[in-house]
Formats: sequence, C-alpha cells, structure tokens
Amino acid sequence: MARGGRPGGKDEEDPIEHNKDAKHLLDSIGKIVHDLVKTAEAKTYDSYLKGSLSQASIFVGETVSSNDPCNLESEYAKLINGSGSGGVTARGDPCGSAGEKRFSKERVAEYDEKKIRDTNKSKGGNNEGQCAPYRRLSLCVKNLKNINNIDSDKARHNLLADVCLAAKYEGQSIKTHLEKYDAEYPSVSSFTTCTMLARSFADIGDIVRGRDLYRGNSKEKDYLQDKLKKYFQKIYEGLTSTNGVKDHYQDKNGGNYYKLREDWWTANRETVWEAMTCKAEGAYFRATCSHVDGKSQSQATKQCRCDGAKGASVVPTYFDYVPQYLRWFEEWAED
Repeated sequence: MARGGRPGGKDEEDPIEHNKDAKHLLDSIGKIVHDLVKTAEAKTYDSYLKGSLSQASIFVGETVSSNDPCNLESEYAKLINGSGSGGVTARGDPCGSAGEKRFSKERVAEYDEKKIRDTNKSKGGNNEGQCAPYRRLSLCVKNLKNINNIDSDKARHNLLADVCLAAKYEGQSIKTHLEKYDAEYPSVSSFTTCTMLARSFADIGDIVRGRDLYRGNSKEKDYLQDKLKKYFQKIYEGLTSTNGVKDHYQDKNGGNYYKLREDWWTANRETVWEAMTCKAEGAYFRATCSHVDGKSQSQATKQCRCDGAKGASVVPTYFDYVPQYLRWFEEWAED
C-alpha cells in the first residue's frame, strides 16, 4: 500500500503494514530498524563479533565439529549435567525443574491472578508478572546464570553456544506444550507456533542486549546481567585494535557494553534462530523472506525459517527490533 512519497520524487511502497493487525505493523517497523542497524556500524564490524559453535571451548573442554546447533544434542546434554572434562560448570536444564509444567492450568491460574494483583501492588511488593505475557513467565534461559569458563579468545563463541542452548530448549518447550495450551485456551491468532517462537527469540535478544523489562526475581536478574557484563568485557578484551574495532566498542556506560551487545546480537541472531527452530513446524505470519528473484518477498513456510537462498538470512522475524513493551502489549491482546 503506497502512502505518499518523497517531495518531488516518485511514490514508493510504504514498508510499514498499516492496514493489517498489530503483529504485522510491529514486525514491519522492526524490519526498518533492523535494516538500519545491519547496514550501519554493525555490518562494518560483523566479522569481529560473529561466533562459531565449532570454535567454542565450553563443550566439556573441547571443540565440536558442527556449526549447526541442531546437531549438538549430545554435547549440550553434557554441558547441562557437567559431565566430561575441562572444568566447565554444569549449566542445568535451561527450562528449570523437570516437574514444572509449562502452560499448565496451574500456571494459567497463577498468571490470571498476577495480572490483577500486580496492577495494584503496594510499594515494595513483588511485581513479577506486571506487563509480562503468560509465555514470558517460564522462558528457558536458566542456564545463562551458570555461564563460566570465560576467556577473551573464545568468549564470543562460547556465549553463542550458551545462548543457542537456551534458544534450543525454549523452542522445544513451546512446541511440546503449546498444542496442549491452544486446545484448552483457543487463540484468535494463526501461525501460533512460529509467532510464539519469534516472541521468545526477541525476549532472549533483549536479555543478551541488557534491556529486558521482565522483573521476576530481581536478585536473579541482577546476577545474570552481571554475568553477561563480564562476558562482554571478555569479548571486548579479545577484540583486535585493527580498523578501530576496539576503540569503537570502548564502553563509556559503567561496563554495560550496550553497543557491543547490540552488534553481537545482530551478528549472531541467525544461528540463535536456527537453534530455536530445530524441531519447529509451520509458517511465519508475514512474507519476509528474500525471494529467489531478488526483488519480491515470500513467506517462511517450512520450519519457521526462510530458505536462505543466495546467502539471505533464515530469520523471518523482526520482533527483536521492536521495543519489548510494545510486543508484550500486542501479545496480551491475543492472550
């Protein structure tokens, strides 16, 4: 749908999908933000930040032969329970206790109660559920608080391995439990699995970049962010001074390394999405994949992935470039 154009110029197709639902609007805006980030500074330094799973050293002290996160099942199992050599701390199950049933009736009742209770919570209360959608209460990222074995040479690769571990288990959790939840609480939305994966993908991206709004347990959140700050400090220390890379990412904000974290995510989001969709099925709700003709766009119809033709990204979503509170409000509307 064309809306106006440049003064004195030719009308151009508006990239923002105004005439559809909120999901389409937000995701189309996210693409604009992504393209601005990707074509600016992040592209210049991409090769210095992109991780490689085959170069990670946290898999029981050894490297692995594959860069495909879906082929590392046995290595991730060892990382979770801490078996093997190398002094790597056991990460634990990213989803927490095996007895915790995600999307259960008990969790639904707890969530409904929180939506009411937290809105009028007195000062000093626990606002764990405020604004956060139901899905967000059980995000499978618990392994990240146990990250260790940090060294500057391998830090960018090791962090990718840990983030992919979280994404892989989050994807499995949604696939396992979402069908039961949808049967009990039918949604007005279509393509729910891929949409839900995209929302969790974006939340993981916000955690990595240090801008997650979810309060939860404040001590655990602060502990995790301290871990990530130290990790990104190691990534920074491992950067070369060539081409001004180290100067570009020098932190001037209390050790948060926000610029470095943003660009690390941009460089590695494709591998994280592959991990999240290892066992996924279905299509993404928007046509966002680069078509083979190089001009038009097509829909991700298999495994929630674009086909990656001509080196294009397999990631169909741009929710990770939409402010978290806007995504959550839209998700609330569908809950």
